[in-house]
Amino acid sequence: MSMDRRFYSLKMDLSVKGGRWRLDDPVDTQGTKIDDLWLFGQGKPVALHEQLRIPVEQSREPLDIGFAGEGLTPVVAERVASIFREMAPNDVQLFPVEVEGQFHPYFILNVAREIRCIDDAASKEVELISADEELHADMAGQYRSVIGLRIDKSKVGGARVFRLWGWPLPIIVDEEVKDALEANGIFGASFEEV
Repeated sequence: MSMDRRFYSLKMDLSVKGGRWRLDDPVDTQGTKIDDLWLFGQGKPVALHEQLRIPVEQSREPLDIGFAGEGLTPVVAERVASIFREMAPNDVQLFPVEVEGQFHPYFILNVAREIRCIDDAASKEVELISADEELHADMAGQYRSVIGLRIDKSKVGGARVFRLWGWPLPIIVDEEVKDALEANGIFGASFEEV
């Protein structure tokens, strides 16, 4: 893979006019929240054995990409899911999900790949969790904060979509995936080069 590949953090578009569509935490068919709200944000494959539902906390115009609840579970419309399905089948899992009040298909997007590739020196500022912190000792070496994120492209390999080891919040996509999403006029996401 070429070192001149470009990568982007896929983010919530905060400039959506008229207010954001806010989705609540995923629930099972009985309306009970799932046990692990961060299940779909860890960069690992997930075994899902039940249909989930996404309640709508604040109703606005539906988005093509939304982030549900406290765990920021990625929820995507069919046209977005088809791009990920076609361009990054080895990097993501797509689980059909019922979104309250919506009749069109939606999916939970689970990014199933995690790569240790944050470039500490090139990023503007990083703060690591230290081993002597009692509360977070099990997370020693992971990131407490990353500002001005930059990645080391030499560590990415052939991945097109992934999460970052130690800082799993952002979803990272390559330029071709970003361009395909933008060409389809997706509503609800923005991109920042990393």
